[in-house]
Amino acid sequence: MNTLMVNMIAFVAGVKDRFTKEERGATAVEYGIMVALIAVVIIAAVGILGGYLNDAFKAINAELKP
Repeated sequence: MNTLMVNMIAFVAGVKDRFTKEERGATAVEYGIMVALIAVVIIAAVGILGGYLNDAFKAINAELKP
């Protein structure tokens, strides 16, 4: 009976280790996806606002020329 209990505890500990390792891997993947999405949003914002800022600076530059 004692051997059965030790084997069950070892089995449960092994399963627990496998699940915790997988969660760490999943967390890394989730952070990678979030970073990629943030990068896409930043690139889109720079693309959209860049054109407007370029036009604004061209208009200011045209007004400042003598």
